[in-house]
Amino acid sequence: MAREHALGSDTADFTLLEYGSYDCPFCQSAHAVVASLRDRFGERMRYAFRHRPITGDDQALRAAELAEYAHETADRFWEVHDRLMKRGAGLAEGELERLARELGLDTGDQAAWERARATVRADREEAQRRGAAYAPTFFINGRRYEGAWDEASLAEAALGSLGHRVQAAALDFARWAPSTGLALLVMTLLALAAVNSPLGARFAALWELPVGLTAGGLAFFLPLREWINDGLLSLFFLVVGLEIKREFTVGRLATPRLAALPVAAALGGMLLPAAIYLAVAPAPLAAGWAIPTTTDTAFAVALIALLGRRVPVELRIFLTAAVIVDDLAAIAIVALFYSQELNIAYAAAAGAVCAALALLNRGGVYRALPYALLGLVLWACLHGAGLHATLAGVLLAVFTPTRPPPNLNALMAQAEAVLDHERRHAGEHVMRHGPSEPSLRALDAIHDRIESPADKLLRSVEPWSSYLVLPLFALANAGLVLSADIFFGNPPLVLAIALGLVLGKPAGMLLFAAAAVRLRLAVKPAAYSWRQLGGAGALAGIGFTMSLYIAAKAFADPAHFAAAQLAVFLASLLAGGLGAALLASAAQVDQRDAGRHEERAGGEVRG
Repeated sequence: MAREHALGSDTADFTLLEYGSYDCPFCQSAHAVVASLRDRFGERMRYAFRHRPITGDDQALRAAELAEYAHETADRFWEVHDRLMKRGAGLAEGELERLARELGLDTGDQAAWERARATVRADREEAQRRGAAYAPTFFINGRRYEGAWDEASLAEAALGSLGHRVQAAALDFARWAPSTGLALLVMTLLALAAVNSPLGARFAALWELPVGLTAGGLAFFLPLREWINDGLLSLFFLVVGLEIKREFTVGRLATPRLAALPVAAALGGMLLPAAIYLAVAPAPLAAGWAIPTTTDTAFAVALIALLGRRVPVELRIFLTAAVIVDDLAAIAIVALFYSQELNIAYAAAAGAVCAALALLNRGGVYRALPYALLGLVLWACLHGAGLHATLAGVLLAVFTPTRPPPNLNALMAQAEAVLDHERRHAGEHVMRHGPSEPSLRALDAIHDRIESPADKLLRSVEPWSSYLVLPLFALANAGLVLSADIFFGNPPLVLAIALGLVLGKPAGMLLFAAAAVRLRLAVKPAAYSWRQLGGAGALAGIGFTMSLYIAAKAFADPAHFAAAQLAVFLASLLAGGLGAALLASAAQVDQRDAGRHEERAGGEVRG
């Protein structure tokens, strides 16, 4: 750990650590805030400073080295630190030399300069490791602070208010890659426990409770489970649609060469499971052929993340891209094969709404409200047409506008001009404590332009999809009364789904990926082996969310649906275990091979 300069006792209530730079107006503004906090908290606060000179700013680097030199030769770090922070941004040529003369520092000790440079380098390296990408970056009690830099916000975080603790815990959980999968798992176990408990009948009846709206003589009611499956799940489909749109425009599937391998693998991972299902399941149950064709992204990504460095980054990218293609195919399958009898009038109305969305897109309307309102109308029209209303989410994603990348330099210059105007005229306004309304509007416009509407919508909706919609879906649909009769009553159905997911997925992905490489349509990165690709294919056999969704649409008979639920649960467990085992063993094989290669190379050198 890099050495830090600190004011206050090690036993203080909290430590505020700043990675800062001297030739930086933002750090100089923060310096005044830190001084106010020290006045406010006194001995309850320990303040520490480490160097994070602005990248490419030679004056900032030299100023940091001067402060460390003052510490090495005269133990006067904080005096130099305070003087530098109060001099204003834009250190002029020769200004550091003048400051050294004013302080009476003897600058001829070369050994002290070397130690000072080494300290600054160590601070910069640690800042990079800890994610301090800019100055100032604050840490409170070892945790990076991501709020506003004003005194009230920093004080609230330092005191650990309930609101701040909840927000910090939520952010930490959301950033943990397996968090979505864990939320799904918890809700699945809760549903299984509830439905097999003495309250099982009431728990099952809850999801059949009619919920809806009445207005005069009009009424619209649906069972609670249907509101979740066809209503809330539209948000999940919106997220999927936005992710697909991003990947096919600027992401991993943006060019044929990048897309070829995961597309081929995803195609094989759908066709072979469907063929296995149709070969094993009885003809009356053929409607469930699509159940083993899908992948649960949350669980697959969670297991990949838990395996850590044993899974190459390139393989994670491959699996993510393949799952995105899988999601796109699942959407098409639901629309084509699991819709009800078509109502022409409502379908025409849905087409008109899509045309209105297209006009908004072409007209350069970038506000979210018109799209949201038309999205609700589109959902109602699709539901009335007999199509799956969740498709409204996908269609809304298609028509949500994107923008060319902004000119960040121009936007930052504009923001700086607005803020500079506010700073210059702050003293002219009486009884006002914040920016003027025109300035706020200008800053809002700059903020809106920085991010594409589609990206902004994805960032806003994705947490709701991951931590509300999908867990609720699992709670409403994963309840299965465990009984031997389920398996022994429908063994061909359970076997067809399990074989499709556990064997069909990895085999299909491997076969089609190998064929694409053999035909020179795609190239497999050298970073992962075919064995590891097979392990990723096995993880793709975790069906769960979409498999349960399609099963509910395919089977009206509760006995058949229960058997399909059991098969999906068992197959997902087996596929997850098989995939994790294959990837872990492949990593060990690769390490052994690398060790043998090094031994052979060492022997050749010695020979």
